[in-house]
Amino acid sequence: MEYDQIKKIINDMSQSSLSSLNIEFPDGVKINLTKDTSGNANNIAPVQTVVTTQKAEEKTNQNEKEISANIVKSPMVGTFYLKPSPDKEDFVKVGDTVKKGQVLCIIEAMKLMNEIESEYDGQIVEICTKNEEMVDYGKPLFKIK
Repeated sequence: MEYDQIKKIINDMSQSSLSSLNIEFPDGVKINLTKDTSGNANNIAPVQTVVTTQKAEEKTNQNEKEISANIVKSPMVGTFYLKPSPDKEDFVKVGDTVKKGQVLCIIEAMKLMNEIESEYDGQIVEICTKNEEMVDYGKPLFKIK
């Protein structure tokens, strides 16, 4: 549902005799509208809107439980590279087994190439960042199980 549609529902409700309206969509979005019936004419916002996405939160929690892996995060801001140079092979691929201290990628920061090493022994289950993508401090780079 788009913002304009929600805005129209709120406007229609504020002009109707309804005091509350609850809508739940198949994708898990819930909208609860409650009109202020106190009779205060100075009330600027006569309708209170609450939107929740419970199913989306449940799905995120389920995905986190499915892959209980160690996450290698970016220690700095810069450009993420999976290869030592454009004509070379990737340092690692999904499914590769890695050892603690093994180079996983390079992050270029201020024209310096910083090798990022694995903090864990295990198997690469996900590469969370695309090659040549900008990364921020703390952004997940790899999941290792």
